[in-house]
Amino acid sequence: MLFARPLFYVFVAAPLLLASCSNNDKSDDALASGTLEVRLTDAPGDFRAVILDVRQIEIHLKEEGNPDGWQLLPFQAQPINVLEYVNGRSALLVSSDFEPGQLKEIRLILGPDSYVTGRDGQRYDLKTPSGQSSGVKLKLSKKDLYQQSSNYQLLLDFDVAKSIVERGNWKPGNDKKERYLLKPVIRVVAQDIRGGLRGTVTPAAALPQVLAIRSSITPADTFSTSADVAGAFQLGALPSGTYRVEFFPSATAPANQGSYKQVTRTGIIVTNDQLTDIGSTPLQ
Repeated sequence: MLFARPLFYVFVAAPLLLASCSNNDKSDDALASGTLEVRLTDAPGDFRAVILDVRQIEIHLKEEGNPDGWQLLPFQAQPINVLEYVNGRSALLVSSDFEPGQLKEIRLILGPDSYVTGRDGQRYDLKTPSGQSSGVKLKLSKKDLYQQSSNYQLLLDFDVAKSIVERGNWKPGNDKKERYLLKPVIRVVAQDIRGGLRGTVTPAAALPQVLAIRSSITPADTFSTSADVAGAFQLGALPSGTYRVEFFPSATAPANQGSYKQVTRTGIIVTNDQLTDIGSTPLQ
């Protein structure tokens, strides 16, 4: 298999000044700094490995469009296999002191060495239309901003299935470097969204994709993952609400067994700060 397991580091640098202040007119409480964490998690796709060549992570602290608002975070450039961080697992990319304030955007600068390892074991380079130059910009909405929190966590939820696009005219025998484009689809989740759900499927060999659809709002929110080889799945950073959970088997049942079925469960309640266990779901 052609990928290297990435090593993750935690760096603590000088405080990031996310709010302007002066020692002469601010109290000790107002000057107290906290911790900014940036973590990465993934919704799986149909690959053995997905390697992102992440070179820099930056945050934007001023009004949109102000080129002077970008500030570099203490992050060591490294390859990241995002498929290692699924079903509730996440990679700690940055941990740094900061003084509470408003974050506007976060940006990932990607290098030229991103690639996937397909189910066939072959390496396919990922072409990135804009990631190497202007970077992948992710906006934070006002509801995600905290000015007085001592600990601020941003979770970057990378959707492999939506982010890796196969060229329509590619055929076996063509240049492997031309097969896939990387068009990152990443959801930014702030620390207040901490609901989740988990469960298992039987038989585990069905390897279903799992969709959690928050039907209590319009338009509905959709979050996805896949069950692992043991049949377990977990989705984190879900807003509170009522969900339906849909299961789509990705494998075919053996000839001597009944076929795997698509299943939908409704009325699943997710509550903030709680992990809802929906138990076992039979797919046969």
